[in-house]
Amino acid sequence: MNLSFTIIPHFSLLFFISAVILFPRMAFSLGINYGRIADNIPVPEKVVPIIKSIGATRVKLYDADPTVLKAFANTNIEIIIGLGNEYLATMKDSNKALNWVKTNVQCWLPLTKITCIAVGNEVLTLNDSSLSDNLFPAMQSVYNALVTLHLEKQVSVTTAHSLAVLDTSYPPSAGKFRQDLVGCISKILDFHLKTDSPFLINAYPFLAYKSNPKQVSLDFVLFEGSNGSGGVVDPWTNLHYDNMLFAQIDAVHSALEKVGCKKVCVQISESGWPSKGDTDEAGATQENAKKYNGNLIKLVQQKIGTPMRPDVDLNIYVFALFNENLKPGPTSERNFGLFKPDGTPAYNLGLAGVSYGNSNTSSSSGGNSGGGSNASPPGGSSSGYMSITSDAWKVTLQSRMLIFWLVLSPITLLAFQR
Repeated sequence: MNLSFTIIPHFSLLFFISAVILFPRMAFSLGINYGRIADNIPVPEKVVPIIKSIGATRVKLYDADPTVLKAFANTNIEIIIGLGNEYLATMKDSNKALNWVKTNVQCWLPLTKITCIAVGNEVLTLNDSSLSDNLFPAMQSVYNALVTLHLEKQVSVTTAHSLAVLDTSYPPSAGKFRQDLVGCISKILDFHLKTDSPFLINAYPFLAYKSNPKQVSLDFVLFEGSNGSGGVVDPWTNLHYDNMLFAQIDAVHSALEKVGCKKVCVQISESGWPSKGDTDEAGATQENAKKYNGNLIKLVQQKIGTPMRPDVDLNIYVFALFNENLKPGPTSERNFGLFKPDGTPAYNLGLAGVSYGNSNTSSSSGGNSGGGSNASPPGGSSSGYMSITSDAWKVTLQSRMLIFWLVLSPITLLAFQR
């Protein structure tokens, strides 16, 4: 029997019951990235029930599209809106920043629960000085606009970084920022401390495994290091790591501590695993995606902290909600979604299946469907979001050093203990 059905504005009782049974309301906060570089995904108002079905209470966007913000009104879902890299220079102008905040933030509050503005994406590792030089001034200008409108207590300002901002990530206690980025990052971190905003990192163990599948343990990257493989031990802290993501997060914590910013809150703004890839993209399978994302969601649900911060809940946004058919790059780029464009699960993760008719899809290439007459930049998806693998070569270099640590860590630990 085919139990698929179409969602209407007040979605059916059957879907509601299925969602409650599969994802009962729990006291945990799951985040999801809602990217829209596709021409076949559901229109925004049809997306809200899907997000609720997986228990997500926080959504990260890559733009500030009015059709999306309208769809999330009265849902109580917390929203991070994005300001694309291409608008950083514009946002240095305080008047333009003020107009942007009025148009894309103020007019939607409080019905749409916008809680944060992500200014740019992975800017510091794009090797483009025209972007990196404008990042911090743009963040300041947007924040000052919030202050002018008395919204700074409701909405924070941040930016997302690639893990490649780290010069060292192995072992976790040795984590430190790239020397050429310390000056810029220190300004941003001081901003976070003063404004009580989070430091966002995009972390993908998949990239480390993809670059060295014969040497990196698949169990270690899929959160199954406790299933016989044992994990690794940091020789300087004696902390045990049974998965790579926790090691990456604690490397960031160590880097923050080294520049005197231990109190800055770390959030993982992107982490996920593709269900399909090219022949040279090792590990990009449905089974591995199911394990990675399923185990990741369980860890968030269980409120398990990292070895270095065991009492701090994980703040993670899973990447991503949908497979996005217009993203450039290798096949994996278009297959990070938990859901297919028709609303059915991309693989069996226990997600409530929803199917849509053709009339429910939207053309949202570039992330800004619906148009509208924004007086300021709509915040289209930035080049940093277009390709997850853009920093793959830097992550590959780090992963090779991580392998060296993984191989030697038992020997090093024994020597250290002697």
